[in-house]
Amino acid sequence: MNVSCRTEVGRGKGEVGLPPDCSQGGGGADKGRGGGVARGYLPAVEVGTLFPALRAWGSALSVAPGRRLQAEAGRAELERRPWLQSGRRSEAGARAGAGAGAAAAGHSGLRAAGAGRRGPATAAAAMAESIIIRVQSPEGVKRITATKRETAATFLKKVAKEFGFRNNGFSVYINRNKTGEITASPNKSLNLLKIKHGDLLFLFPSSLAGPSSDMETSSSQALRAWGAPNVVEDEIDQYLSKQDGKIYRNRDPQLCRHGPLGKCVHCVPLEPFDEDYLNHLEPPVKHMSFHAYIRKLTGGADKGKFVALENISCKIKSGCEGHLPWPNGICTKCQPSAITLNRQKYRHVDNIMFENHTVADRFLDFWRKTGNQHFGYLYGRYTEHKDIPLGIRAEVAAIYEPPQIGTQNSLELLEDPKAEVVDEIAAKLGLRKVGWIFTDLVSEDTRKGTVRYSRNKDTYFLSSEECITAGNFQNKHPNICRLSPDGHFGSKFVTAVATGGPDNQVHFEGYQVSNQCMALVRDECLLPCRDAPELGYAKESSSEQYVPDVFYKDFHSLATYLSQNTSSIFLDIISDFHLLLFLVTNEVMPLQDSISLLLEAVRTRNEELAQTWKKSEQWATIEQLCSTVGVQLPGMHEYGAIGGSTHATSSAMWACQHCTFMNQPGTDHCEMCSLPRT
Repeated sequence: MNVSCRTEVGRGKGEVGLPPDCSQGGGGADKGRGGGVARGYLPAVEVGTLFPALRAWGSALSVAPGRRLQAEAGRAELERRPWLQSGRRSEAGARAGAGAGAAAAGHSGLRAAGAGRRGPATAAAAMAESIIIRVQSPEGVKRITATKRETAATFLKKVAKEFGFRNNGFSVYINRNKTGEITASPNKSLNLLKIKHGDLLFLFPSSLAGPSSDMETSSSQALRAWGAPNVVEDEIDQYLSKQDGKIYRNRDPQLCRHGPLGKCVHCVPLEPFDEDYLNHLEPPVKHMSFHAYIRKLTGGADKGKFVALENISCKIKSGCEGHLPWPNGICTKCQPSAITLNRQKYRHVDNIMFENHTVADRFLDFWRKTGNQHFGYLYGRYTEHKDIPLGIRAEVAAIYEPPQIGTQNSLELLEDPKAEVVDEIAAKLGLRKVGWIFTDLVSEDTRKGTVRYSRNKDTYFLSSEECITAGNFQNKHPNICRLSPDGHFGSKFVTAVATGGPDNQVHFEGYQVSNQCMALVRDECLLPCRDAPELGYAKESSSEQYVPDVFYKDFHSLATYLSQNTSSIFLDIISDFHLLLFLVTNEVMPLQDSISLLLEAVRTRNEELAQTWKKSEQWATIEQLCSTVGVQLPGMHEYGAIGGSTHATSSAMWACQHCTFMNQPGTDHCEMCSLPRT
C-alpha cells in the first residue's frame, strides 16, 4: 500500500512530525505546485520558531522529488531567506492546489545540521540535548554536563578532568555492584548506552590509579568505606535474590468477573512484603523476611539503584582535623548521629528447626542430670523457609558444648582451645555455626516432670544480659550483603532458649536482636541493670568515650506495657518508677512541668488525686499517642478517649480508626472519610 507521508506544521513553535502510519512512505503525489512527496522514512523535525510566512494553519509541507532529507529529530536548521522565499511559493501552491492541500517547499527550505547560519532552532535543539550526569565516587558526587550524542570516550575524559585523574586509573559503572562498565568507546554514544538526564553512575578508582595528589590522601580509605559491594553472599542469599518471590493467588469464584486467563485486584499476585497478607497468616507474621525487605527497597522505578544499607555507628569518626580530639572537641562532621529506638520491620532468619529430636534431647540431658544450666553452639545450614515469602530457615544438625561453668542460676564461658578444629570439621561436613543455645529451666514438680513458666509477656523474653550477649555473637558473625557499603549488614546468627512454656513443659524459643542493638553493643554503649534483669541502659558520655543520645519515640512499647497491666486501679498502674521516668523524659510529650500532682499521688498513695491528674490534658495526649499504634489502653472505654470527663474528651484531637486522619476536637464524624468516631 502506498502512503503519502506529509508533515503537518503547527502555529508558532511546533514540531514537524509524521502521521502514525507513515513509517515507510512511497507513491502518490500532491497536486500543489512543486507537488512532490517524501519518499522513504522522514524523521520528525523540530522546527523551533516559525516565521510569519509559514503560519498557514493546517497546511502541509512536502519535499521535492528525488531530494533526500538528512536530518535527525530536533537537529534541522532554518535559514531565514530561503524559508521566506519558499513560504511565498508555499502560499501560492496552497492556493493553486486547494484540493490536495499541500504547500511546495524549495530545495533550500531545509538544510542539514551544521550548514549555514545557526538560527533560534539550533540553540533550542542544543539546549534540549544537554544533559547532566551524576557520578558518585569515594570522594562524593559530582555533576558532569554532556550531550546525548556525546561518545563514551569524550564523556570519560570529562570525568577524569572533573575528578582530577591524570590517566585512566578508574572505572565507571552503571550499577553500584560494578556491573555495566562504561568503556572508552569512540563509537558508542550516551544515548546508545541508555544513559539519560539525571542518571547516577558509580566511579571506582583502580589499584593502579594515577589520581592527582589531592585525591591520593583519602581515596583508598574512602573506597574501603564506600565501595565494598564486591563480596560473595551466602548461597541462600544468592538463591533467594534470583527468585520471583510473588505470592500467587487462585481465581476467586465470587469476586473475580473475568476469564481463567485474566487477572484482577482479587487474584493478582502480591508482593512478598505485603503487610496485609503477612498479618492474616496463621500465626500472623510481625516481621517480613530480609529478602522481602530488600525487594521492597528495590521495587521502585529505579530498581534499587540508589539503595544502600548503612550500618549504624556510635563512635566518633576519626581523622577530623578541625579541632582537638574528644573530650576537648567535637563537630557535626565527626559526631555520631543520635539513635532513635524503633521496632525493626524485618528479620534476617524466619525459622529455626532441629533436624531430629535427638540433637535437642542430648543437649537437655546435662540439665536433667545436674540441674545446672547449659550452653552450646548451633551448627547447621541456612535453607529456604517456604512458609514465609523469601524466608530463611536455620536448620540445626549438631550442638557443640564448649568448656563452661554452669550453676542453677548462671553460666560462665571458658576459653576453648578446640574452637578452630571444631569449625574446620564442621566446614568439611557442610555445616557452619548458625547460632547459640542456652537453658533456663527450673523444676516445678519432679514427680510430674514439669518446669516453671517464667519467661512471658508479664516478665521478659530475654534479659538485658542475654540481649547484649546475642548482640555480641551477631557482631562476630555478620551477614554478607552486596547492598551495604561495608559489605555486611545485620546477622543471621540466631539465639535459642530452652525454657518452660505455658503448659509447664520444655519449649524452645528463637530470637534475634535488632541492628540497633548490635551497634550499641559493638560500640560498648549498652549495659545491663543489676537489680532488674529485663532492663538495660545506655552509658553516659565520659572523657574516654562519647556516647550518642539514645531516644525512644515509638509509643508502641508504652501502649503495650499499659495494656498488659490487669489492674483496674489507675494508681497501681502508674506506680512504676520507669514509667514515670519515661513520662518525664520522652521527647514527644515531656511532662516534667505537669507531673507534680501525679508524683504526689504516688507518694501518698492517694487514688482520688491520681484520678484528678488522669483527667488532665497531658494524660489525654498520652492516650491519643498510644491509640495511634492500635493498642487500646485499660479504662479508655470507661473514661473516654482521654480518661476523663466528656468535656475533656471533646477538647482533644482524635485519630480516625478507619483512615487515621487527625480530626479537630468536638466532632463525631471523620472529616476525611465521614465515618463515625466509634
